[in-house]
Amino acid sequence: MKIATWNVNSLAVRLPQVLDWLAANPVDALCLQELKLSDDKFPLEALAAAGYQSAVFGQKTYNGVAILSRTPARNIVKNIVGFTDEQSRVIAATLDTPQGELRLVNGYFVNGQAPGTDKFAYKMKWLDGLRNWLRDELAAQPRLVLVGDFNITFDDRDTYDAEGLRETIHHTTEEREHLKALLELGLHDAFRLFEQPEKSYSWWDYRELAFRRNRGLRIDYILVSDALKPALQSCVIDRLPRKNERPSDHVPVVADLALLSVT
Repeated sequence: MKIATWNVNSLAVRLPQVLDWLAANPVDALCLQELKLSDDKFPLEALAAAGYQSAVFGQKTYNGVAILSRTPARNIVKNIVGFTDEQSRVIAATLDTPQGELRLVNGYFVNGQAPGTDKFAYKMKWLDGLRNWLRDELAAQPRLVLVGDFNITFDDRDTYDAEGLRETIHHTTEEREHLKALLELGLHDAFRLFEQPEKSYSWWDYRELAFRRNRGLRIDYILVSDALKPALQSCVIDRLPRKNERPSDHVPVVADLALLSVT
């Protein structure tokens, strides 16, 4: 069973690229972030024609998340239970596999702007709320996968300039401690469970030829629970979509689990 995550940075702009990618990479579930469109503008029919059902939590102009799946998603939850938020940042759903239920949580984590700002304080509170809710989710659904654009680098391997960017946004000790706290719930960074090429990133700025120079960050993740860790077969970053015309600044990350899909 293949699960992918991709911040598309406007689905209205990137829909043809998403459809092309799904045709070439028929994953069982694709989690999208930064839809930047409201629910009524979501291309349900185009994705259904490609073989995917959609659970959507949109927002005009900003944010927005969706889970595309080959099989129906159920028990859908939007945003973090117990945390009041006006932004559309999280959607969770249960997918059925022959081995049992799989809980899939898709998040577009807060950017945070810069340390010391109100937006950074909001990010810290949001991360607290996420962790508290996920603790309950894992207790109820031990077969859980958390994916998304985390807007945080885990460690110095995940940035092109560890020293120059130290303690700047996406690189602060506070942000990284929050990620460690998520792992301590019983989650594992799927990408780091396998040997990976050095300087593996999932995001590159549009400016200064960042992609060509590989000046990027790894901020898009797939975390799997203790119960699913033995089933994990691989986790890769697909750089190819970044070479598209008018690409997203992020690329897909794909995890392969040794679970029989129901298709």
